[in-house]
Amino acid sequence: MGTMEGRVALVTGASRGIGRAIAWGLAARGATVVAAARGDHAVAAADDIRARGGRAEAATLDVTDAEAVAAAVAGVVERLGRIDILVNNAGIARDQLLLRMKRDDWDAVLATNLTAAYGCIQAVLRPMIKQRSGRIINVSSVVGQTGNAGQANYAASKAGLIGLTKAVALEVASRHITVNAVAPGLIDTDMTRAVSAGAQQSWQDRIPLGRLGTPEDVAAAVVFLASDEAAYITGHVLAVNGGMYV
Repeated sequence: MGTMEGRVALVTGASRGIGRAIAWGLAARGATVVAAARGDHAVAAADDIRARGGRAEAATLDVTDAEAVAAAVAGVVERLGRIDILVNNAGIARDQLLLRMKRDDWDAVLATNLTAAYGCIQAVLRPMIKQRSGRIINVSSVVGQTGNAGQANYAASKAGLIGLTKAVALEVASRHITVNAVAPGLIDTDMTRAVSAGAQQSWQDRIPLGRLGTPEDVAAAVVFLASDEAAYITGHVLAVNGGMYV
């Protein structure tokens, strides 16, 4: 893939796991990355990129705060002159069977995983439309395609991201802005490492490629969709799941 020199990327949820790998993947190809996360986590993510030779800024941000999101995007454009790539990666999970699920847990997951993506997209569209170029990538999930017992809120939010991706792709294609989604399967992160070895093996047995994915597997897909080589791809959901759902 070609260089991303001169491009500015905003990555939400950039402090760990998939988000951190995405942020570095974009920086490694020359983009200036604005690493967004809560509290000091954003600073640590940006410091990590700079320590590895990339260009990065920290954006301490609660993505559920619409005014803060708008201000953060405006600040990026004011300081750096543009915004070329948005990766909506921030997300949470509060798993429970629907019969027992608290409304607060439903609302929190939808607010962070779906409504926040709407707010971030809306904030970047004006500068992208002015530039007549842009890449928006939403990090969905295989459970947004398949469903999963005990994850009604999470699955609904990730399925919603797919619908959001397709609708916005149609709205902004004429302005040379592409909108795509990546749907990771079971990825080796802190969350999956916290479960028992037996559960991990059970998951792995469901994957035709025989292993959990890595954050770097997901990052590679995101970087591709953000690149010039993906200029004719929009409204697409790219599965990164080792074949567990085809």
